[in-house]
Amino acid sequence: PVLAAGGIMDGRGIVAALALGAQAAVMGTAFLTCLESGIPQAWKTRVRSMSDTSTSVTRAITGRHARGIRNPLMQRLSESAQKVAPYPVQNALTQELRQTASRAGNSDYLSLWSGQGAPLGRKRQEGLGAAELVGQLEQEWQAAAAQIAALKR
Repeated sequence: PVLAAGGIMDGRGIVAALALGAQAAVMGTAFLTCLESGIPQAWKTRVRSMSDTSTSVTRAITGRHARGIRNPLMQRLSESAQKVAPYPVQNALTQELRQTASRAGNSDYLSLWSGQGAPLGRKRQEGLGAAELVGQLEQEWQAAAAQIAALKR
């Protein structure tokens, strides 16, 4: 099976992935701000307010490449990229700082992992549960699929 992932945030994205031959769409960032998400509130707030140019790929925080919202932690550690230890050493070196920032609600020193598609989910209300989001996504992809089917007639 082919699974599509990356930048899929709504029903239109699901329909597009299926139209291109995928059997399923894998969504991650779309669920970050759900009630059940274990990420700190400061991270959820940053995801909701980011633009499509707010992210970068870095290995500076954990030693592994990952996409996240740029913040002072990412910027400062990236300035000395040659000094970044490999994973899991770098992850361990930054762990206490990230945990302290989490407890303090300080998004400047969290690892704010997020895909570039987050702004596409901005129209969703705060406090949405995962089950409600899945229901909305189902309605959206069915509506988008119906529109496409109507065009083919």
